[in-house]
Amino acid sequence: MENIKDYMPLSNNWNKERLEKLKELMPDLFTNEGKINTNEFKKLVDSESISETERYEFRWFGKSNAKREAFTPTDATLIYDEARSVNPTESDNLIIEGENLNVLKLLSNSYREKVKCIYIDPPYNTGNDFVYSDKFNQDKKEYWEDAEVTENGYKIDTNTETDGRFHSNWLNMMYSRLLIARQLLREDGIIFISIDDNEVYHLRKLCDEVFGEDNFYSQIIVRANSRGQTYNQISKTHEYILVYTKSIDADLLELEKNGDKSDLNLNDDISKFNIRELRNRNPKFGKHNRPNLFYPIYINIDSADKDGFYPVALEKNEIYNTEVEPYNSKGIESCWRWGTQKFIDNANSNTLQSNLVAKQKGDGSYGIFEKYRKTTYKPKSIWVENSFLTETGTVEVKSLGFDGEFDFPKPVALIKRCIELSVENGDLVLDFFAGSGTTGQAVFEINKKRDKHIQFIGVQLPEKCDESSIAFKNGFKKISDITIERNKRVIEKIIEEKKKEQPDLFSGDKKEESLQGLGFKVFKLVKSNFPRVEFAPDPEKTEEKNIELLKKYISDKEAQLVSAFNRDELITEILIKNGFKLNYTLTKQEEFKKNEILFATDGNKETLICLDVIIADETVEYFKTNTDQKLIVLERALDTTKKWNLKHFMGDKFKAF
Repeated sequence: MENIKDYMPLSNNWNKERLEKLKELMPDLFTNEGKINTNEFKKLVDSESISETERYEFRWFGKSNAKREAFTPTDATLIYDEARSVNPTESDNLIIEGENLNVLKLLSNSYREKVKCIYIDPPYNTGNDFVYSDKFNQDKKEYWEDAEVTENGYKIDTNTETDGRFHSNWLNMMYSRLLIARQLLREDGIIFISIDDNEVYHLRKLCDEVFGEDNFYSQIIVRANSRGQTYNQISKTHEYILVYTKSIDADLLELEKNGDKSDLNLNDDISKFNIRELRNRNPKFGKHNRPNLFYPIYINIDSADKDGFYPVALEKNEIYNTEVEPYNSKGIESCWRWGTQKFIDNANSNTLQSNLVAKQKGDGSYGIFEKYRKTTYKPKSIWVENSFLTETGTVEVKSLGFDGEFDFPKPVALIKRCIELSVENGDLVLDFFAGSGTTGQAVFEINKKRDKHIQFIGVQLPEKCDESSIAFKNGFKKISDITIERNKRVIEKIIEEKKKEQPDLFSGDKKEESLQGLGFKVFKLVKSNFPRVEFAPDPEKTEEKNIELLKKYISDKEAQLVSAFNRDELITEILIKNGFKLNYTLTKQEEFKKNEILFATDGNKETLICLDVIIADETVEYFKTNTDQKLIVLERALDTTKKWNLKHFMGDKFKAF
């Protein structure tokens, strides 16, 4: 059955998808009309006592609404800002100017499970700091009137300690954004969140709920201030970084050892190595909650090498007949650190990476060990390097020619550490509290030093700079202007350094290769290009009648849509709301003579798209027999017959927008 939302240019509706998944798994929880049966659902949750309310849970004022807001689709869109982009053809890096919750919603379909690392440095809620307002519906004017559209910046909400909902306001702001950001993380993705004492306690509980308590990795202590904040009874010199993963599939990478710190003190015919036990020593984990990591390993105890190591296998036979399961010396259940596939990839293969072997312990039992040759080490939970100090971040910004435009910027080395612990070549980093743009600089520097191709997306609210501030006096109207300008200067600096090192790289046909990755595209959050989003249903009329009125509204208001609006902006909105990434390309299809039809692809998804106001009969006839490609056209370009024919012959591959 049709409804009004079917005609709206919305981002992905996560609430609808979640319900569909639930119905697919448990159809008995739904009525014949497709509605969820709340009584049946309550029985599933607590069949013995559905009225039970005394249980441990983390609650605050506005929590339910914040969760609904996270999964409610947005009808806003993004437009490309070519003037402020830098070397846009040389990379897929993005800096997006706009309110981050709506931006995340727009990215949540096309970049779903594409992000390997999220680093954010949100407002700390210190008592006079701000939180982001969530009044961004199209029927509200606050954002659009105060955003860059009118060159006035954006008016944000203060959150003072005298506010009775001081913590609730901050938690609502963070909850909705973390919920939707989790959708963007890969299954092996990792999130790093900088925070201080004011909200770290609440943020831990919030992240336990969003990411799962078992996916908490660490609460890292960072020495952020060498002198300390002397206005307190104890001079505070530290902040925190909370580290969570999306699933147990995520592993932190290790740091390179410097000089003689290597602990590889054994030798075989390949190289130096050392061993560490495969059994997981974390007492929280075992067969009961990690069944995929609990399995028997078999040893050939008749084939010890010169160091007393025995080969191992997953399958039992006449040779491999001694079984070992992951229990500690006291017989307490544990589990392995590796799943069976990783075991298969590494066991008994003397590679430069690692392999598994068995060794007899002092008590006569056998243990399974990883034989590793790495020159890396695990990071510690306390980071005290001088390069992580806030004052270092201030010096770094000044070295780019700034003059105090941004207070307390995070140092580049701190974010580089987070990225290096989680990201490999070709991965994507997201920062949706981009601030001064430190994350972008960190990515550019890592790529330059290690010859990698890491990409980033930075999102920053067009928060207005105070007119008395240094930033405003130096020509920066909004914080997002600083974000963009900083990354522009970083690129210029790296290019100059490359020219000095090897001047010939920027001459002739090597210039394009030298510029690879040194660029970014700027996009801005704006109102939808489709006037239909302003349609208000009449509460006195039926749903069917309102749909008829909406169709007429679309026909009347969007009659001159293509000529009145920028074609590229229209295409961007249509494609991103159909799951395309922002690096899409367009190619005109010359075989079509009556309509202009473009082939759009982002390297993964592809479709044909036509923005003509009338679809010719010849074009319709073509797609009645050529149904191998998807096609998107404007709703108003079709009469009833043409729409029926395209839908009938193309099925789900056809969409009228």
